[in-house]
Amino acid sequence: MRNLPIDLDYLQSTLLELLNTPSPTGMTDGVVQRVCHHLDALGVEYELTRRGAIRANLPGQVHTPDRAIAAHLDTLGAMVKGLKANGRLEVAPVGTWPARSAEGARVTLYGDEGTPRFRGTLLPLKASGHVFGREVDTQESVWQKLELRLDEAVHNQQDLEALGIRCGDMLAVDPAPEFMDNGYWVSRFLDDKAGVAAVLAAVKAVVDHRLTLPMDCHLLFTISEETGAGASHILHGDVAELVAVDNGTLAPGQNTSEFGATIAMQDSTGPFDWYLTRSLTGLCEHYGVEHSRDLFRYYRSDAASALEAGNDIRTALVCFALDASHGYERTHRDSVAAVAKLLMLYMQSGPLFKRDRHAIGPLEDFAEPSGDPSRDPLEE
Repeated sequence: MRNLPIDLDYLQSTLLELLNTPSPTGMTDGVVQRVCHHLDALGVEYELTRRGAIRANLPGQVHTPDRAIAAHLDTLGAMVKGLKANGRLEVAPVGTWPARSAEGARVTLYGDEGTPRFRGTLLPLKASGHVFGREVDTQESVWQKLELRLDEAVHNQQDLEALGIRCGDMLAVDPAPEFMDNGYWVSRFLDDKAGVAAVLAAVKAVVDHRLTLPMDCHLLFTISEETGAGASHILHGDVAELVAVDNGTLAPGQNTSEFGATIAMQDSTGPFDWYLTRSLTGLCEHYGVEHSRDLFRYYRSDAASALEAGNDIRTALVCFALDASHGYERTHRDSVAAVAKLLMLYMQSGPLFKRDRHAIGPLEDFAEPSGDPSRDPLEE
């Protein structure tokens, strides 16, 4: 196993490109095409589902069991719910995010043809202190109290209809990225485009050094994680291990590493696989990857949707640090790079247990509590 360097320039430029490609759930074709172009440039074969989720393939010496790494391309967004008599638009969220995080966001409205048509701002109903006084601070912060102000000469419902605006038109929120010289990256939708960039950077390291992997590794780029479906429909039947890549929350009471990778031990759906999580922490310890372990109470990922779809697989969650998740988010370059390095090492590791090539087997070949005594996951 080789501890390869991660191309930080590629990591940053890829992330910026992804952030500047709008992709709210339900409108992900553009970002899918960009990721496919990156895979083409890396010489990685891939295939797409009917709706556009990507399954790329890094061949290994063993074809079964195989493993998968998943990251999601879709982001939060909004949709036109109704045309109002005052010329504003009623909106509804796409994905789960608080209305207070949407207040003041600049957005682009897309019509049925999928091209940007109008610009505007999401505002609370009582947006001006000069008019409403202290009520601007006391009004409830919910999506029913938000409206979209278009930057067009529209003053009533008829004006909106004349522009061809309809219920169901999609809204993409500006990411407003800022990459600072001290390594902090600030933007909306780092969840999960920083994870996608980390996966691609890990693949680039493996491809650039022409490594032969010990087992097949599938790269899954899902398009509906923010609304719950995620990796439920994209797995090969012989995948035994799935590592989801997503954000780890920086907040009081959490143990996420601000400058390293975080291995989640449990989320809202329950514990992750004992052996897979400890294999990942073992890789970090053996190869000096800064890391921590954490638990998340109000969180689920592509791993949960894969299990709920009926897949009998080992799952784990690897996280980059994220402050103010589902808001105006912040991470650090070192954390995303640490995730990329861990994924690069994981791709080079062998299967956890030989018995995982079979979905069903006898007690005699079942894993012991201490792991398979005949194999050291770190010994290559």
